[in-house]
Amino acid sequence: MDRKLRSVAGQAIYALRKTIVEPVFGQIKGARGLDRFRLRGLEKVNGEWALMATTHNLRKLFRVSVATS
Repeated sequence: MDRKLRSVAGQAIYALRKTIVEPVFGQIKGARGLDRFRLRGLEKVNGEWALMATTHNLRKLFRVSVATS
């Protein structure tokens, strides 16, 4: 990773995370209140994360559908 970040192309690609990926984590953690997982065990945590991500995406789709109708 260090080698990738030393190149100009690697820095440009990694900088995209700020606009593509990181805001989603911030929205889920801040607005939805997921500051920690409530369940224990990898399988349960994966299920909890999948539920949060699914509801996050469904809310986005609902807001877009309401705005366009």
